[in-house]
Amino acid sequence: MKIRNFSIISHIDHGKSTLADRFLELTETVSGRDMEDRFLDNMELEKERGITIKLQPARMKWKGCILNMIDTPGHIDFSYEVSRSLKAVEGVILLVDATKGVQAQTITTLDMAKAQDLVIVPVINKIDLPSARIKETAEEIASIIDVSPEDVLEISAKEGTNVEELLDNLIEKIPAPEEEKDGFQSLIFDFERDPYKGVVAFVRVFRGEIKKGDEINLVAVEEEGEVKELGFFNPKLQPKDKLSSGEIGYIATGIKEVDKVRVGDTIRKKGSEVEPLSGYKEPKPVVFTSFYPKNSGEFPEFKKALEEIRLSDPAFTFTPEFKQVFGRGFRCGFLGSLHVEIISQRLKKEYDLDLIISTPSVSYKVEKTNGEKLEIKTATDFPDRNEVEKVFEPWALLEIVTPQEFMGGVNKVLEKLKGNYLGSDFFVASERLVISYEAPFRKIITGFYDNLKSVSKGYASFGYEILEYREGDLTKMEILLNKEVEEAFSKIVSRDEAESEGRKMTEKLKELLPRQQFPVPVQAKVGGRIIARETIKAMRKDVTGDLYGGDRTRKDKLLEQQKEGKKRLKKEGSVDVPQDVFFKIFKDND
Repeated sequence: MKIRNFSIISHIDHGKSTLADRFLELTETVSGRDMEDRFLDNMELEKERGITIKLQPARMKWKGCILNMIDTPGHIDFSYEVSRSLKAVEGVILLVDATKGVQAQTITTLDMAKAQDLVIVPVINKIDLPSARIKETAEEIASIIDVSPEDVLEISAKEGTNVEELLDNLIEKIPAPEEEKDGFQSLIFDFERDPYKGVVAFVRVFRGEIKKGDEINLVAVEEEGEVKELGFFNPKLQPKDKLSSGEIGYIATGIKEVDKVRVGDTIRKKGSEVEPLSGYKEPKPVVFTSFYPKNSGEFPEFKKALEEIRLSDPAFTFTPEFKQVFGRGFRCGFLGSLHVEIISQRLKKEYDLDLIISTPSVSYKVEKTNGEKLEIKTATDFPDRNEVEKVFEPWALLEIVTPQEFMGGVNKVLEKLKGNYLGSDFFVASERLVISYEAPFRKIITGFYDNLKSVSKGYASFGYEILEYREGDLTKMEILLNKEVEEAFSKIVSRDEAESEGRKMTEKLKELLPRQQFPVPVQAKVGGRIIARETIKAMRKDVTGDLYGGDRTRKDKLLEQQKEGKKRLKKEGSVDVPQDVFFKIFKDND
């Protein structure tokens, strides 16, 4: 059987979904009347945002050969989806927009493909556009994968130009999978739940064959099942009699409990001694945000929605959390800021939920003076200052691609990260720089992307890779309202930036909080020291307005009574923070 398995890797908006559409059309996998733009993007949000969020396989036929394609996301926050597709294929198309050139996130994803020793087919897209820089882009691609610029195929996915030649190239350059006859061994790279068939595992078969009715074993979880149905992606599920070595398809396992199935697990036949495959490195959330339903009565629906999203997104995590002002919610873990945004939008659009969302933060590791080690995901859990021996935070390696003319502005943005410059490379043909820089990850998840785009007029891009945890001079900053700590506003900051962060927060709260009958001090505190303060003036009421003439002492007496009342209120009163204030503070810090 002639089979070629491949993925497409590219940056957002470089035309990957459009190319997938042309493949489906040319191979007549999808009929013309059923065809629509971004056919493989199943989510409404994917079509609306114009980005691929979830990997999607499709099986095509071209000139007597079966082509198994896995369409993957382009943003670095969804690199885990890409890594899963790369384990199931022998080659990739490296697709680059001729008007934008190689982007930083493309380089990061390309490194993943190189690590798997996959065959790379270089392609330039959008050659039909007047602003296309075909020669320069070909030289950029050639410099990062060590090929001749003449070996880079030039196409227009939108117009269909040279797409047939690309299909021929895939058959010629990507090797056929090895066909192992003995035993049965397949890798789960994704799955979905079906109420009748149980968990439907998306698999790449590496050896042997399997048929409907065969009894199977999931190695990692030691769970047994029976093949209720199997087949391939056409691109919808298409049943067939069997799956054989080298094929990509699906297996309906009959297993009802979703938590029994794990991405990266090996499926083999019951009783088989075939060794398990290496699987995947488990995705570890690096950004944490609290989600609370605005309407507390929607909590059961909210929990169910998170559970359903978790099924299709193994990198997303959530644990219960409670705060007096918000009620019940969840502390959620993500792979990056876009991941946070996508999940929150899915909850709103697909489940009609209005949420309060806290400022994204990273996880920290704390060594206490008594030797105890903690992982801290929220400032509320940060120990008292006198209990902390050391604090460690995650760092990230950044790769920034920018036109040379914006180098000055980009350097200023990088300086604010207070990290380490590692060096740069130069694309001679396009006069663009690739800068390597490492910095604390907490500095990157809030505001960095917007600042980078602003100074480069949108031309710079960046990708990142999480490095190790490093010791930092970090502390907990608390916000006090009328001398009472409001834990929801607490945050972990570097000691040298605490005062500026404190001033920023107190000034914002002074602007947003409603005035009370008494003056309200708004303070930022680190340890036992107040580092910033603002005061919200009391509301004024003219208590003497109803007096007509008479002795001055009557007026003074009323004013004195008012003054004493305000003192008593200030001493005994509490400040209720409206929910919209929390929402505005969190949103302004995104």
